[in-house]
Amino acid sequence: MKQKNKIVEVYGLWFLDLISILAAFIIGTYIRFGNFRDMGDRNVHFLVCLCLMLFCTVYSFFFDWNRNFLKRNIWKEGMAVFQYNIIMILVVNLLMTMMKWADVFSRLVLLYFFVLNIILSLFIHLMVKKVMHTYYSSEQNSIKVMVVTQGNLIDETLDRLEKDLDIYYQIVALACLDYNMEGKKIRDIPVVAGKEDLIEVATQMALDEVFLNLPGVSQSNMEKMIHGFKDMGVDCHYSLELPGMDANSSKVESFGNYTVITYTRFQSSYKRMLIKRVMDIVGGLVGMLITLLFLPFVALAIKLDSKGPVLFSQIRIGRNGRRFKIYKFRSMYIDAEERKKELEKENEIKGLMFKIENDPRVTKVGAFLRKTSIDELPQFYNVFKGDMSLVGTRPPTADEFEKYNQYYRRRISMTPGLTGMWQVSGRSDIEDFDDVVKYDLMYIDNWSLRLDIKILFQTIGVVLFGKGAK
Repeated sequence: MKQKNKIVEVYGLWFLDLISILAAFIIGTYIRFGNFRDMGDRNVHFLVCLCLMLFCTVYSFFFDWNRNFLKRNIWKEGMAVFQYNIIMILVVNLLMTMMKWADVFSRLVLLYFFVLNIILSLFIHLMVKKVMHTYYSSEQNSIKVMVVTQGNLIDETLDRLEKDLDIYYQIVALACLDYNMEGKKIRDIPVVAGKEDLIEVATQMALDEVFLNLPGVSQSNMEKMIHGFKDMGVDCHYSLELPGMDANSSKVESFGNYTVITYTRFQSSYKRMLIKRVMDIVGGLVGMLITLLFLPFVALAIKLDSKGPVLFSQIRIGRNGRRFKIYKFRSMYIDAEERKKELEKENEIKGLMFKIENDPRVTKVGAFLRKTSIDELPQFYNVFKGDMSLVGTRPPTADEFEKYNQYYRRRISMTPGLTGMWQVSGRSDIEDFDDVVKYDLMYIDNWSLRLDIKILFQTIGVVLFGKGAK
C-alpha cells in the first residue's frame, strides 16, 4: 500500500469513525433526555464517550479492522461495522460496571448510540469507498503499471494481480521477454514490448511503476533492466518468489544489511502477537491468584492421599525446540514414570502420545484433579513467564520430541498453550496422535485473536461440564 493511500485509508477512516462516535453519542443522549441539562453526571457521560473513542483507536490500530476496507462488498462491510460496534458496546459496558458508572448513566443512551453508530459508520464507510473508487478510476489519479513477465506466466500473473492489487493500480501494458507477442492484446491489455525494446518503449509511455515477474531470468541479467527503469524514475517491483512456493507464506524483510524474502508457514502482525502476550500476562496473573486460593486445599488432599511432593514438574518442549519445566499439581504416584514402560502395551492412542483410561498410576485425588482440570492450574506460572500461552498447541515431552519428523515438528513452531483446539474438540475421543497434530496445525494455520478468545470460552465449558477430561 502506498504511504499516501495508507494515510487516507487507515488514519482517515479512524478519524471519521471518531466523528461518528461523537455524533452518535450526542444524538443518542439528546434523544434519551430531550436536552443536555437532565443527563445526570456530565463527567460520567464524558468519560463513557472518551472510552468509546479510546476503544475505536485501539480496535483500529491494533486489530487493524479496516485493512481490507476497499475490497469489502456492502454485505461484508455491514458485518464488519456491526461486529466492531457490538464488541465496543460489550467492552465499554463491562468497563462501566467495573467503574460503577452504570448507576448514574442511562443504558438507553448506549442502546441509541449502538443503533445510530452502526448507521453512521456504515454510511460513512460506503461514502468514503465510493469517493475513493471514483477518484482512483480517473486516468489522472490511477497508478499506471507495466507488467513484464514470461509467456507461460502471463495468465497466472494477471490473475493474481487483478485479484489482489488495490483499486488505485491500473495495468496499462504488458511486456513478454521470451516470445514475440508485440501488438497482441491479452484481457484488453496491449503487449507493447519484448526483450530488445523494453526500455525504449517504456521511456515513451505514461508509466508510474513496473512489475517484474521473471523467475527464469538470472539476477545478473536483471541488473541492466532494473537500472534502466530506475534511471527513468519509474518504481520497479521485482518478484523474488520461487516457482511453486506459496505466496501467502512469504514476506520481504531485512536480514542484517540484506533484503531477503522470508518463507514461513506462520504469518501474523507484531501488533496481534503483542496483544496475545498481554492477554497471557493478564491471564497468567489471574490464574496464579486462583492457584493460590486452591493451593492449601489441593496440597492437603494430595498429601493425605499419597506420598510425594504437591507439585509435579517435567521437561517439555516449547516453541521451536526450546526446553522448559512445566508445573502441575501431582495427580500420579511418585513411581509413575518407571511404571509407564509396563503399561505402554495398553496405550489407547495410536502414535507418539501415551494415554489409557483408568490409568493405575493416577491417585484417587489425582483422578478428581484431572477430571476438573485443577491439576493444570500451576501452568499459569508458565504462561506468565512466557514458556506457554493461554491458547496454543500441546507441549510434547522430550521423549516424544526425539521421535518427531518434519511434519510433527511444525506443531511446535508456535508457543504451546494451556488449552488449544484439540482440547476443546473432544480430547478423550481422540485415538490417534495424527489427529492431535491435525488440530494443532489447523490452529497454527488459522490463528487469530478471535480464535484464541473462542477457544478460551469453549475451554470454560469443557472444564465446567467435564467434557472430554479423563
